[in-house]
Amino acid sequence: MRSLLAGLALPLALGMGAGEALSLPPSLPHDLLLAPSLLGSHESRPMGLDALPRWQDVLARIEAERPLYARCDALEAACEAAGLGEWRALLRRLEGVPRKDQIAAVNRFANRWSYRSDSANYERSDYWATPLQFMERSGDCEDYAIMKYVSLRELGVPEARLRLVVVQDARQDVVHAVLAVEDEREVWILDNLADRVLPQEQVSHYLPYYSVNAESRWMHAAPRRAAGPAGHRAP
Repeated sequence: MRSLLAGLALPLALGMGAGEALSLPPSLPHDLLLAPSLLGSHESRPMGLDALPRWQDVLARIEAERPLYARCDALEAACEAAGLGEWRALLRRLEGVPRKDQIAAVNRFANRWSYRSDSANYERSDYWATPLQFMERSGDCEDYAIMKYVSLRELGVPEARLRLVVVQDARQDVVHAVLAVEDEREVWILDNLADRVLPQEQVSHYLPYYSVNAESRWMHAAPRRAAGPAGHRAP
């Protein structure tokens, strides 16, 4: 848990002391509260990204990679990075395909990579990888979500319809990360633990801590009950 949440000033954001145990908050301040939404949680009004330095960092590194994506699109011989040519070819094939089919294909493509922890990959407790890093080394749960997020942005999905979501998995008592995609009044959950994309109503065991895209972040709280103390981190 602590590695995924370390990039966020969570105790301050939730009004907790630095020494207190972290758990899903039962409520948020009323002036921040919005109606139940993502995965059935209450969420705050949109906030800035200053509390998420790791997310800001990976967004900057993704922007630095984009010239490599463009060169590969223009010239096959320039697709030297691991997986890059196959990824760009997939995105070209998905152009004009119905959105739900794009979402499903992107989820399956990223899930082909085997899980690998940040400690094994980078000798760090937490590292948020770009698509090129993910395809070269694989990654952990948020790296799959980032790969899917960038893929769908490349396919033209609006920023406002995408969120990387850090959740408590109530079944396994672990912290996990998934991608949420809004399409035609439905929110789909893309998960490295499942090749099938599910509507959020069928994913009741995930309780969000926070969600984020390139524009905003949102804090979340359980509408009726809080999750118990978090345990270890999920794949």
